[in-house]
Amino acid sequence: MRLGPKNPMNSAVLSILVFEAIIFVLAVAGMIQVSGVSVPVAFTAGLAAAALASAAAALLRRPIGYPLGWLTQGVAVGFGFLTDTMFWLGGAFAVIWVTTFVLGRRLEPGATAGSA
Repeated sequence: MRLGPKNPMNSAVLSILVFEAIIFVLAVAGMIQVSGVSVPVAFTAGLAAAALASAAAALLRRPIGYPLGWLTQGVAVGFGFLTDTMFWLGGAFAVIWVTTFVLGRRLEPGATAGSA
């Protein structure tokens, strides 16, 4: 499940992943201060998730990029188990990702008006 190389929505999907990487790093402070997550767990989770989002963004033109992007959406929602706010924020990013992907698929050559 990926978009074609010339699809104009590729830049939007890339932007989503870059913003998610930023949010993952910023969530570290929230995990420590608000949710009481230990410092090593917060830093490990936040930086690993940011690295995943960054890798997905860097590899979008390769076959592994989009699967990593989909995995990033699951991680974003799963971050809610560390700090409650991330259920909402991760869910919002996942909805934006899916919407952008669906709209991008509609822009693919050969897509008809009724297909998604």
